[in-house]
Amino acid sequence: MPKADCTMASTSSAHRTLSKRFIRSLRLFALIASLFLSACATIKPQPQNSFSFDPEVKRQPINPAKVELKLSTRAQRLYVVEGNDVLLATPVSVGKPSSPTPHGRYTIYSKQATRRRASSPGAGYPMPYWMEFKPAYGLHWGFIKPYPSTMGCVRMPLKSAKKTFELIRNGTPIHIAASQPWDNTIGASLPVLDDSRLPNPPISYLLSNQVFADAKQGKMWNF
Repeated sequence: MPKADCTMASTSSAHRTLSKRFIRSLRLFALIASLFLSACATIKPQPQNSFSFDPEVKRQPINPAKVELKLSTRAQRLYVVEGNDVLLATPVSVGKPSSPTPHGRYTIYSKQATRRRASSPGAGYPMPYWMEFKPAYGLHWGFIKPYPSTMGCVRMPLKSAKKTFELIRNGTPIHIAASQPWDNTIGASLPVLDDSRLPNPPISYLLSNQVFADAKQGKMWNF
């Protein structure tokens, strides 16, 4: 074989070797990337406290009479909706198994921005943005946990409670069920909130008028 032909054959062989190495490298890179993405997918988001959560209001109601509340006790999610549009979505805390939040269809019939707990224990404890749907049951600000933990009421992050209070009126329907249609979409995108490590503010602060003045500004104590 002429020298030129030998050179061409050698070059072609080298190209094939490089191509095989390149393909192997691409496959190895794809495998590593797949493993990395798989590992990332299994990492759970770290909980944050509820005072850092400020839900977006997608829009103001077109017809306030058409606004409804939809509560999912299993997902611990509340949705403010008008028709098929979710105006606001937020994590909440619902009743624990021994004192569950009641399921059913109710109506918000009492709104009090500065309500305090009337019964003992805990008489005088602030419950800003109270929205009552059944005697002794309501939605209001309270410390949030990522599991059912209340005596039956629905605790809400402070800014969520304030914005929901402003979006609804007396007469707004609320539907409480184990699940709602948005749990696996909008609800699943909401952050994990956990206030369990936060200290309780001083009782002198909780019993003062300052607590409601702060709540009006969307804040509480020094959180």
